[in-house]
Amino acid sequence: MADRSTKVVYAALAGNVLVALSKFVAAVLSGSSAMLTEGIHSSADTLNQVLLLIGTRRSRARPDESHAFGYGMEVYFWAFVVAVMVLFVGAAASFYEGVAELRHVTPISAPGVSLTVLALSTLFEGASFSVGYREYKRIVRGRKVDGRHVGLWRFIGISKDPNLYESLLEDMTALIGIAIAATGVVASAYFGVLWADGAASVAIGVLLMADAAVIASATRSLIAGEAAAPPILAQIEALRTASSSLHIPEVRTLQLGPRSILVAVTVSVAASQSVPAMGRQIDEFSERLKALDRRISDVLFRFT
Repeated sequence: MADRSTKVVYAALAGNVLVALSKFVAAVLSGSSAMLTEGIHSSADTLNQVLLLIGTRRSRARPDESHAFGYGMEVYFWAFVVAVMVLFVGAAASFYEGVAELRHVTPISAPGVSLTVLALSTLFEGASFSVGYREYKRIVRGRKVDGRHVGLWRFIGISKDPNLYESLLEDMTALIGIAIAATGVVASAYFGVLWADGAASVAIGVLLMADAAVIASATRSLIAGEAAAPPILAQIEALRTASSSLHIPEVRTLQLGPRSILVAVTVSVAASQSVPAMGRQIDEFSERLKALDRRISDVLFRFT
């Protein structure tokens, strides 16, 4: 059964397929460069969702001899592929199309078709965004970072699940892109600013490049090995300082994937402690750690 963040991806995928097809049809009928660029944009988003689903599926493979802690970080690799290969390629194609239109400006025919498609696209993309936004609100409800409520942009920065933060970013970018395309179509068709259509294509390309840069930065950090999210770190620190049976000078974490966290605990051993008593204390602390969050899958101890 798909988890909540995967359902967000499926919702975005369904919306993007419908939107991409309608935009390409409108581009053929109207000859609008901005509409063609928006079709490329939605196609890139569609391929993006497919790659995310591939990464999610592969990340759920069971641990084996070569990957003792599982394949959870595989999803980060595919998320990075999305940013580099799909969004940057989509951005480059959009930029190229816009520049070509600016060099050979042509009037738009049937602007009403383009604007109707863009209006419908807004409904599809808005519905997709609302699915991801509700999931974001569910996750951050009642949680604070540095004493402040977690805003959407901050959440995207600290989230460990590409399925959610990439879908949110893409849907926001798609809605902004629709607004840019509509502006270009209206200015070109109704106000005689013929270059506005090509300029809108270039602006959408720049928007895609910015989106790709944000996703690549966030995912690169996860691939490099990020610690758990601040709320979980705060819970672990509270548990560490509250421990009276064990002297724990340090606890480190590593995000192994969206659903898996490794915790490494350093324990200072006193000469007076018996081995059986320490064994019981370690088992108890390990269980309490895992009870903090279901994603804490592995706890390792180092003794000094």
